[in-house]
This record gives sequence, C-alpha cells and structure tokens, in this order.
Amino acid sequence: MELNLSADVLATVRTRAFGVYVHVPFCATRCGYCDFNTYTAGELGSSASPDSWLEGFKREIAAAGKIFSDSDCSRPADTIFVGGGTPSLIGAHMLGEVVSTIRTTFGLAPNAEVTTESNPESTSAEFFSDLKGAGFTRVSLGMQSAAEHVLKTLDRTHTPGCAVDAAREARAAGFDHINLDLIYGTPGERTRDLDASLDAVLEAGVDHVSAYALIVEEGTALARNVRKGIVPSPDDDVLAERYEHIDRRLSKAGLTWYEVSNWSSGGQAECHHNRGYWNGDNWWGAGPGAHSHIGGVRWWNTKHPARYAQQLEGGDLPVAGVEFLTPAEQHVEGIMLAVRMRDGLDLTALSERELHAANSCVTDGLATVVGSRMILTKRGRLLADGVVRRIVSAT
Repeated sequence: MELNLSADVLATVRTRAFGVYVHVPFCATRCGYCDFNTYTAGELGSSASPDSWLEGFKREIAAAGKIFSDSDCSRPADTIFVGGGTPSLIGAHMLGEVVSTIRTTFGLAPNAEVTTESNPESTSAEFFSDLKGAGFTRVSLGMQSAAEHVLKTLDRTHTPGCAVDAAREARAAGFDHINLDLIYGTPGERTRDLDASLDAVLEAGVDHVSAYALIVEEGTALARNVRKGIVPSPDDDVLAERYEHIDRRLSKAGLTWYEVSNWSSGGQAECHHNRGYWNGDNWWGAGPGAHSHIGGVRWWNTKHPARYAQQLEGGDLPVAGVEFLTPAEQHVEGIMLAVRMRDGLDLTALSERELHAANSCVTDGLATVVGSRMILTKRGRLLADGVVRRIVSAT
C-alpha cells in the first residue's frame, strides 16, 4: 500500500514535536498475558532474524528521511523510544546502530530523550554502560511484580529481585531517568505482594513508575486459562483498590501522577516520548507492526518481521493500512487523551454540549476545574474511560 502524505500534512513536522518509535519484535519467551506483535525464535525459525530486522529498519528510516527532505520539512527528532518485544535481546551494539541511523537521517534535538525498554533478565552492567555510550538517556524496565508466584502467573522468567538489580546497574552506568513497569490485579496477587513490589520500586530509587491493571486480552494464554476456569478473571473492585493503594504509596514517596497510569518525580522525569502521543504530536513508527502519525494521518506497518523486511528490500514501504483522521475525529481523540493527563482537558476547546457533559462530571465529583482546565479527581481517574465516554457522546 502506498503512503501519500500531502504537503500540508508534512508541513506539520516543522511545527509539532517529532518522535521516532522503533519496534523490536523479538522475545525469548511469550508471556501469557501479552498480545503485542512479538515473536520467539522458535516461532520465526529461519524466516527472520535481528540482522534482517535491522537492515529493514535502516531502509525504512532512509525512506522516511527522503520523504521529509524531498518536502523540505526535515527536523531533528525530539525523542526516540525503542519498544517491543524485548529490545535488550538484540544487544547494546545493535541498539546503538538504531540511534546512529536516526541521528544520521533526522538529527537529534538538543537534550533529546532516547529511551529503550529492557527486560531485566537480558541486561547487565556492561549492557547499560554501552547503552549510555550509544546515546541513550532513559531506560524502562519490565518489573511487573516482586512476588514470585505473581511472576509465574504472568509467565515472566526473571526472579523477583532482578529488576531492582538492573535499575541499580543502570543508575551506576550514569542513567538519571529510569522507569519500572508494574502490573497489578493479577489473579492470586495479595495486598502484601503489591506492597512488596512497591517497596522494591522505592528501594530502587527510580524517578518514574508505570502501573497498569492486568487486562485479559483475547487470543492470549491468560485468556484461555480464564475461560477454562484455571485462573479467575481480574476483579474490578480489587483493581480499583490496588490503584488507590499504588497512588498513595507513590505520592507519599514524592512520585506524582501526570497520566492515569504514570507517576514521576518531576517534569524532567516524565516520558516525553509518550507525552508526544498524548498531545497528538507527530511520530514515525519503524519496525514490524509499528504505528505512525503525521498531521492527522495514521498508518501502520506489516506485522510479520519476514514480510516487513521483504517489502523494504523490494523498495516498498511496509504500509499495511492508512487512516485519514477528520478534524472531528482528531477533536474526539484529543479529548480522550487529554482527560487522562494531570494537565487536564481544555474546556475552551469544547462545544456547548461537551462543556455541559464535562461540567456534569465535575458535579459528580469525578473532576475539578483549575482555571480553564478540567482535571480528574482520584475517583475520576478510576472511572476515566466513563468520563471520556460521557463527554465524547455529547460531541
């Protein structure tokens, strides 16, 4: 499928923050709850490898750079985020080549944020040192839990203390910005298990925490186990209690929420790449299954790594689908994203009906108004999706 971006669309690259997302689709094992576009070596066989992925990635970035330069809209990247999958599996040298390719093609803005996700079992002190030398400024580690039986339910292979050890090694290598991911509400998780996880997070001294309620995604091993009655489905009331508990503990420790599922020690510690998503900025997503957004045009890549590499080798962009967002659709998406942010929703951008719906959320104690912005209360954060539905249904 061809990607035709108009001059007006491309012109927005010069006026909005620009990020590059890189999808690394490789995992050592498949976690039972995960429905991301990932593949183990056994699933891929000889059809694709990190080397063929890297070659395809370089071709895609070169094509993106040509589109921008031909339209005279090139600008340096403000952020890079390497996600997956398990980026740490391909090693620090290859991750360094990713950053070098983007730097050579687009350039990097001064003080650009450069993040990679990593699974703690595939890192080391040398790995973090090499990452730092390659230009990475931030590391996000998949911790999930400090309770061994919870990790087992999630099919995670690292030991409970592994993520904290990795965070310390990253700090020793010179990383100021380190995130730990938690998953809460796993069947069998007790309050003391969650407290142990939070104790470990705070002991690690990281400046950012992401905490996500466990979602049972169709097609996963977890969904099959829930359907068979092997494990119970997560309980909504328990999830709400867990969220409030997490927020209390992190807030008391000086980590403040800035998005419903994210806490940081301050503005510099926030994930600026993700802020670009939530603000509706521009990004190019490279890699199998990666999504991109430029000026209201959204597209996504072919999912399978072998097909992805083949299309690029044949001179084509690996575009699987394109969506042109209307101004009305962009307005609705803007509401959906802004509601979740501590910055809040700009009430002056709403229609009369939307404003009435937003005011009803305030009346019901789900939000408060600060200046011209509506900001969720703690209760509102628990019901954020409902707040969004109430406002956008009035659109």
